Amino acid sequence: MIDTKPVRVLIVDDHALVRSGLKNFIFAYEWMELIGEAADGSEAVAFCSDHDVDIVLMDLVMPVMDGCEAIRRIMALDRPVNIIVLTNFSEQENVEQALKAGATSYLLKNVTPDELAHAIQAAHAGRSTLAPEATEVLIKAARQKPALGHDLTPREEEVLALLAKGLSNTKIAAQLSISPATTKFHLANIFAKLGAKSRIEAVTIALEHKLVGKG
Repeated sequence: MIDTKPVRVLIVDDHALVRSGLKNFIFAYEWMELIGEAADGSEAVAFCSDHDVDIVLMDLVMPVMDGCEAIRRIMALDRPVNIIVLTNFSEQENVEQALKAGATSYLLKNVTPDELAHAIQAAHAGRSTLAPEATEVLIKAARQKPALGHDLTPREEEVLALLAKGLSNTKIAAQLSISPATTKFHLANIFAKLGAKSRIEAVTIALEHKLVGKG
């Protein structure tokens, strides 16, 4: 490490055995300093508000306050701290929520000591590290195609619903208190977003994808 000051690490995990193992891990590296430990997210937030912490090793599933909520609150303190999630869970929702909350890195507890040490160094330098499993779920999420019709505006959804009921442009305009020209504009957008070439095709697609009710 270029910085001569030790990296101050806070351990946050509700299992005493895990905290003990992480403490022994930290003691094995001269460039790290164990500054504290917490058994839940609430304790972690309180500690970070009162102490200068460089790195937080954060579990996700804990009583009182979970890891994601703790991350959000610690980030709201606006202190120069980086949070490394250290958990057993690699589900997409967990990964996305933790990173969205402000976590710098996301690792699983099967990480090796050297891998964790490198991740701490990277996080201290402002660089992220993701477990392969976390990277995989994020890639899969990015590859998922959004549902057809996800980009319809609320007004376009209203027009489509009336179209499915068989109303003409004039009646749709009257129903929604908009001009016929505006109705045609909305219909053109609906056709483009659904890939439809006609009113009938748009309604068929809408029914198939449950964008409108059948009533």
